[in-house]
Amino acid sequence: MLIEAAVTQFIETLRQSGRASPATISAYGHDLVAWSRFSQQRGQTEIAQIERSSLRAYLMAERSRGVAIRSLRRHFAAIRALYRHLQHDAPKLRNPVQGLAMPRAEQRLPDWLTVDQARVLMQPTPGAAEDQKDFIRLRDQLILELLYSSALRVSELAGLNVGDLDYHGGTVRVLGKGHKERIVPVGQPAWAALRAYLALRPAVSAGEEIALFINQRGQRLSVRSIQIRVKKLGAARLGQPLHPHTLRHSAASHLLQSSGDLRAVQEYLGHAGIGTTAIYTHMDYQQLAQVYDQAHPRSRRGAQDTKHFEEKT
Repeated sequence: MLIEAAVTQFIETLRQSGRASPATISAYGHDLVAWSRFSQQRGQTEIAQIERSSLRAYLMAERSRGVAIRSLRRHFAAIRALYRHLQHDAPKLRNPVQGLAMPRAEQRLPDWLTVDQARVLMQPTPGAAEDQKDFIRLRDQLILELLYSSALRVSELAGLNVGDLDYHGGTVRVLGKGHKERIVPVGQPAWAALRAYLALRPAVSAGEEIALFINQRGQRLSVRSIQIRVKKLGAARLGQPLHPHTLRHSAASHLLQSSGDLRAVQEYLGHAGIGTTAIYTHMDYQQLAQVYDQAHPRSRRGAQDTKHFEEKT
């Protein structure tokens, strides 16, 4: 069968089956057409001509022209799905995808703040300390404190209820991904901000609203509203827009730097597997590299400083 015909048939089958979204069908179609053209340029027009080395050459060519790993993995998935479809009707068809490793995903390190930046961010804006009756300011300060103190996801923060607070234990009950519940500690500055906020909350709350964070109409604050508030606070206090997840990453990184206990950080974040938490060790290595370059005598910068010292002496 011609590669071009096989691709056309596969995409049409996908479209008719209803098992794939229009976006997936479009992406697979685009990727498979690109692979078909590449194969034809190499003189390979028949499905039977394709070998594992051919697929590897295609993936390497795509990577060399700047295609991101994420897109490359989608290309691979499209070809793999095509061959699964073809083998359904022709079980004896040789599958060159078998045994070929999918391109490894790029590991993007999350953004995080330094300890000094976090300290600056947690300082209330000028005037806030004098205006204790400003409900919005107190609420927004508590949002920052809890995101950083307890490393919460923005959805977890928005979902908090007043009843989730444990005043005696100094903790808060959080409902995370997959409706998995966990108990996380709350720092003293966050509790101080919490007490100030709760003193004003009853006057704003609508009826028997149980949400911890509410808007001026007394209703639960949405995830989007929290994102907007944090973005503005970052711009005002740090001179840069800020995403709530940056505070979660920062809290995890700072805790790991201080304790070195990866398992504790895993529980703190509510990660199902240690592998997800392990990315913060890479953050530590990155910071270590920066410190090394600045301070170690055998680093590139340190070597230059040593040479300059020797010349002067």
